[in-house]
Amino acid sequence: MTWAVVSIIIVSTIKILMTCLPTGPVEWLIKKFEIHSKLNETDVTITIDGKNLVDEDKLQVIHYFNEATYLKQHYIYPGTEELFLHPENSNTPLVIDTKSGKKDVRLFVFSYNDRIDVVKQYKKKVIAYSLSSEPLQKSALEVQY
Repeated sequence: MTWAVVSIIIVSTIKILMTCLPTGPVEWLIKKFEIHSKLNETDVTITIDGKNLVDEDKLQVIHYFNEATYLKQHYIYPGTEELFLHPENSNTPLVIDTKSGKKDVRLFVFSYNDRIDVVKQYKKKVIAYSLSSEPLQKSALEVQY
């Protein structure tokens, strides 16, 4: 009988802690598992076709990227990473080099008429997802031409 009472108290305590976490741990958990993370101006280098973007263009691209709406993630089958890193029907990508914690992350941003495809590469992992951002699509096309 005492084991039942003790187990109910332990399970209730765990339930309360899981449903009422303070803001700090919740933000840490969300940041740890988010796919589309925000960029910081100081840790970012943006290049297009080997040329660095500086000052206003760089800040504008970062702002548009941070404000973009996440659409969906694309599953990458093992062995098909190169198809996402170098798609056949795309323009020259924006290449964004940044840091996420201690990891170096490289983002390839491919602009299309209806969406933005982002390929996130760090260590040996590759993640691909789509964004919706009309200003980013327009600015990427302006920078390329």
